[in-house]
Amino acid sequence: MVKIDVPYIDQSRKYPTGCESVSAVMLLRFLGYDISPDEFIDKYLEKRDFEKRDGQLYGPDPREYFCGSPYDEDSFGCYAPVIRRALASVLEPSCQVADETGTELDTLAERYLDKGMPVLVWTCIDMRPPVTGPSWKLLDTGETFTWISNEHCMLMVGYDEDGYYFNDPYNGNGVIRYPKNVVEDRYRAQHMQAVAVKVPDLSL
Repeated sequence: MVKIDVPYIDQSRKYPTGCESVSAVMLLRFLGYDISPDEFIDKYLEKRDFEKRDGQLYGPDPREYFCGSPYDEDSFGCYAPVIRRALASVLEPSCQVADETGTELDTLAERYLDKGMPVLVWTCIDMRPPVTGPSWKLLDTGETFTWISNEHCMLMVGYDEDGYYFNDPYNGNGVIRYPKNVVEDRYRAQHMQAVAVKVPDLSL
């Protein structure tokens, strides 16, 4: 069994859709950076709003921007490339931020958790089933994009034979364990997205 002790932050009071940012800040604090979720969101997170055009909803590409605002409960979220860029803007140049999207969870556990490094992982809120939709047209291309609802980002901090442990910022969940098969299913539903930090002195 592996379980890494990481400072915990609850997103509920101020950041209703800020799971990605709050999880990233937990990782930064683990790495010794004195940064608040507000500072991360306001200074480093690339955000973009929705707009109506001819009665149709147009919005940002979550691979490029946070869709809305983490302070707004009606907003959505963002995908791994956005958080990778934000983390890279905060971290010292010696730290490499890797977009590990497409990597199996057991590989992430071996590659990072076994060496003492937590990993940001996209799954579903409380491991609820994913829901397809809503859709909107992308602001820059006009292409139709479909969001997978119940999207959630957590910090994976450990594992045992049958489960994964997370610092889950949602609803004060704290450190929580979910069964491996459920986590793997929800991870696949959210495009197998993950972001990790490689620190030289950990030989990652």
